[in-house]
Amino acid sequence: MSFRLSGVMGWPIGHSRSPALHGHWLKRHDIAGAYVPLAVQPERLEQALRALPALGFAGCNVTVPHKEAAFRLVDHVDRSAARLGAVNTIVVRPDGTLEGRNTDGEGFLRHLEACAPDWRAADRPVLVLGAGGAGRAIVGTLADMGVGEIRVANRTDARAEALAAEFGRPLVAWPWTRRTEGLADCSLVVNTTQLGMVGWPALDLPLDLLPPDGVVNDIVYAPLETALLTDARRRGHIAVDGLGMLLHQARAGFAAWFGIEPVVDEALRQAVLGSMPP
Repeated sequence: MSFRLSGVMGWPIGHSRSPALHGHWLKRHDIAGAYVPLAVQPERLEQALRALPALGFAGCNVTVPHKEAAFRLVDHVDRSAARLGAVNTIVVRPDGTLEGRNTDGEGFLRHLEACAPDWRAADRPVLVLGAGGAGRAIVGTLADMGVGEIRVANRTDARAEALAAEFGRPLVAWPWTRRTEGLADCSLVVNTTQLGMVGWPALDLPLDLLPPDGVVNDIVYAPLETALLTDARRRGHIAVDGLGMLLHQARAGFAAWFGIEPVVDEALRQAVLGSMPP
């Protein structure tokens, strides 16, 4: 195989652990290639994406805040991306056109199943915070699993309302100012916002109304242990960090770019953890 290039576009991008993740797989499989961080301002995203074929890239990931914009810019989308209106993985086709895919939902589901195997989708409502690209993928996955009511709260209420109108039932727009009330009777709460991430304010979400068996999932992974997860563990809830979702969503992209189906294991997790700042 000739030297292959891929990477991740975001703004900012310094927090991303994807280079360490894919770098581990490249080394493990002795592949001649590289996966690089690409800091791309929102207004230059189209220019950057269109440059991928000329620069010899096999494709790339896109992360916040580019997932929905990338969906509108690529030439083709797979079924998952088309349904969700967001892209996290881009593959350069042989003819130089760009195909957008969405693997976030799969990554979320695999990690949730591993950390909370007894959680059942149809039991009770779920509260999802955030209506961006990752939030769209997660609510779509939860709906497919049979969750009867998905309460979506976003800092801009209109965005949550638009998402609920687009998807229909089981999504219900929930006011951000009443997000703590949205925990009542829930079996799961998922934070898909950037709140709690390095450089961002903490998420203000007291868990008093969450039932004792409610699961708390924060897809932020920098830091790995957010204030939300610390509070959840203190209260005795199952707490699901964001790293596992990152690891599992990456598998399909790596396979498409580098031609090998990788595995998610403890060695990979430790490699990524070792790349995080203290």
